[in-house]
Amino acid sequence: MTPAITDVETFYLRLPEVRERTDSSQDALLVRVRTDAGVDGWGEVDSVPLVAKAVIEAPTSHARAHGLRELLIGRNPLETDRLWDLMYESTLYIGREGAVIQAMAGIDLALWDIKGKLLDQPVHALLGGAYQTRLRAYASHMFDFDPAVTARRAGEARDAGYTAVKFGWEPMGPDPALDETLVRGIREAVGDDVDVCIDAGLAWDAKTAIERCAMFEPYRLCWLEEPLHPDDLRGYRTLTSRVDTRIAAGEEECTTAGFLRLMDVGAIDVVQIDVTRVGLTQARRIARLAAERGIPCANHNFTTDINVAASAHFLASVPNAIMLEYCVEPSPIRTQITRNPIPVVDGHVAVPDGPGLGIEVDPAGIERFLVTA
Repeated sequence: MTPAITDVETFYLRLPEVRERTDSSQDALLVRVRTDAGVDGWGEVDSVPLVAKAVIEAPTSHARAHGLRELLIGRNPLETDRLWDLMYESTLYIGREGAVIQAMAGIDLALWDIKGKLLDQPVHALLGGAYQTRLRAYASHMFDFDPAVTARRAGEARDAGYTAVKFGWEPMGPDPALDETLVRGIREAVGDDVDVCIDAGLAWDAKTAIERCAMFEPYRLCWLEEPLHPDDLRGYRTLTSRVDTRIAAGEEECTTAGFLRLMDVGAIDVVQIDVTRVGLTQARRIARLAAERGIPCANHNFTTDINVAASAHFLASVPNAIMLEYCVEPSPIRTQITRNPIPVVDGHVAVPDGPGLGIEVDPAGIERFLVTA
């Protein structure tokens, strides 16, 4: 019998206190898709949770402005490509970018989870097979406002076995002396054998970014991430043509068209794809387009183990994957919603090999952070 979707449920999780920082580990929207086959799938949306929740739960307005839940009930969950296109075309008046695509992404992850469970296959096998079964991970941090604390955390990551680290966002940007102090401290803490990535958090224009790249040269960055506003495609092209440091970007993008602009107009060196904003169905298309252009691919992940698992399946299934971002910020939402969190061992993550995404969501963990009012 052909399986059918019976419900699409959302779970809004939030820490008791959310700081005014660019840190998406402080809340989350989880998605559960249920079927009449008795198999559920889980996904996650990295967006403004209540906005994405509304996109999913809204009633239909007209043929090109659907709420996603109503649109999907009764459909075959195995038809991942078809359902992605259906969601896209049925939300044209309200979607095509941003929160609607991000909500679609969370549902898409859940559909792939269902497909893997029903077919008794890990998702990476359904995506075409694993080029890697073990992914090099980098420890991803927010900068601390105290450079000494930032340096200490970098050293701790090295001691934990990571061979690459990243620090990002505030307070990087306004003060070149502080910027250099932060980067120098990280390099001195990890030594010469650990890769250092810096996320500038959209801090500069192209001219300033060129100056910062020159200032950072002694510290041998693996890449400089998102130094410019994502719409500054001309600036990105100027920057990449003027510096030797690899320039990475993509976490604000959620469509194939957006990534094509970054690659073909912005000429970025590393594509970063967040599957909780893009979906697996679209992510594999984007990664293939990047591979055709000789551009390596990494994930973006600063949220839960659902994202870690989905990202691991995604990166394993593409030929141009380089590293997996692994958030090490101490958010309990990040670490406490699954019964089998994915560990980093000797600086690497093993790609899950169980059916679906290979993770088990913990209802008690969801209940702990669930917002019901």
